Amino acid sequence: MKTADRYAWGMRQRVGLYAAPVLALLVYLNPFSSLPPSAHVLSAILVWVVVSWATEAIPLAVTSLVGAALCIAMGLGSAREVLATFAHPIIFLFIGSFFLAEAFVVHGLDRRFAVWLLSRKRITARPVLMFGAMGFATAFLSMWISNTASVAIMVPIALGLLSTVRGSREESGSHEPGVLLLLAYGSAAGGIATMIGTPPNIIGVGLLSQQAGIDIAFFDWMAIGLPLAVVLWLGIAAILFWLHPLPTTFPDLGEHLRNLRRREEPWTRGQKNTCFALILAIACWIGPGVLGIVLGRDSDVVTFINARLPKEMVPIFAAGLLFVLPLNFKAGEFTLSWSQAANINWGTILLFGGGLTFGHLMVQTHLAEIIGEGLVALFGSNTLWTLTAVSIGTALVITEIVSNTASTSMLVPVVISIATAAGVSPVPPTLGICLGASLAFMMPVATAPNAIVYGTGFIPLPNMLRAGVFLNIIGAVLVWLTLRLLCPLMGFA
Repeated sequence: MKTADRYAWGMRQRVGLYAAPVLALLVYLNPFSSLPPSAHVLSAILVWVVVSWATEAIPLAVTSLVGAALCIAMGLGSAREVLATFAHPIIFLFIGSFFLAEAFVVHGLDRRFAVWLLSRKRITARPVLMFGAMGFATAFLSMWISNTASVAIMVPIALGLLSTVRGSREESGSHEPGVLLLLAYGSAAGGIATMIGTPPNIIGVGLLSQQAGIDIAFFDWMAIGLPLAVVLWLGIAAILFWLHPLPTTFPDLGEHLRNLRRREEPWTRGQKNTCFALILAIACWIGPGVLGIVLGRDSDVVTFINARLPKEMVPIFAAGLLFVLPLNFKAGEFTLSWSQAANINWGTILLFGGGLTFGHLMVQTHLAEIIGEGLVALFGSNTLWTLTAVSIGTALVITEIVSNTASTSMLVPVVISIATAAGVSPVPPTLGICLGASLAFMMPVATAPNAIVYGTGFIPLPNMLRAGVFLNIIGAVLVWLTLRLLCPLMGFA
């Protein structure tokens, strides 16, 4: 971050450090006759949690743990009951997917794919194709590994190519914002394509399963997310290349690309093993959906597979292979070691566990129901597609100032209760929040990919704001239209 941004961030944390407990105490001391005692206590705890999440006064994962501990201390449930959600099956989907993604990065498969794509002669022939391919590579990687990791891999490659262009063309510096923003925004588009692409997706699926008893299969998510991701990515590329036009021809980049290829070694055993595990996981995720189309969703074969191999366990089995597929069996070296696996983002897992805990308690104490009924009465959002539009817009605004994981954890329990109170399906508005939370295009601090590209110093803040306004509006409309078209076809509306 630049100095001014770092100072503003620090101020936000300091404000949250004091504001969170003060506001929580005010809520606790203020009598609310319409709330049952347990809901009143929970609302005070949630005020502290939400303000702490929004300001990041303390780490998000720590906020989740302390918030859960406060719920136990205030008598909202026993330790066994409150902490049980930290072992919800969807947590293990997170863990196994993170292991697969870590192996993908450890063995350099992400960079190998990027360099392979950029080495295609037809792609390097025109600037639009080349930088478009870089954005596509980032989006594809974001379907399977974190958005942050995919952008971190591609930015150095992009800067190297841009420096080559800049050395040959005086005016080429004006193209850098568009190229770098395509990487950051393209990762957001790729992240919504799969259930494991970004944490908000799994959070929404987990809360739907926990609170509404609705299970969404990996294939079902892709049937909605992948078409949306493709259209959204094309819209992002079109807007950015319109705002920052590329030259019609390139200087010779052959030497730079040859240098990239020279750094690539032959396929290693670790890369082959990781590819095998990942392809196996994808096949197990998508296979039941394909069989459901052919044989019917209620066929004995599909029912048996879904019962014995649920989506949460697929990455556990696939990741388990990484610890037994050898690199050098005699030396005791395997595809993934525990020291490498321990580098996954445990904080996100704890944050998600906290979100499930608070969602469960909001339902148990009827707080979510009370909030939902109140919002329906206030805004009149009692039709499915109006509620979905409001959900998308709310998530889009909040995610610009709060992390997408935290905003999803806060909003999904409420919108499920609103949908239940209104007598409509909770799936479209919940998916609207998950997908809308990925549309953080305006601010550098909204997402880590935005911060990475902004930190290069090549993107003036007005450029990011201008592109972000266009893309937020376009993205919100595309999300709503996609849900409006596909959810009824998938039986979710």
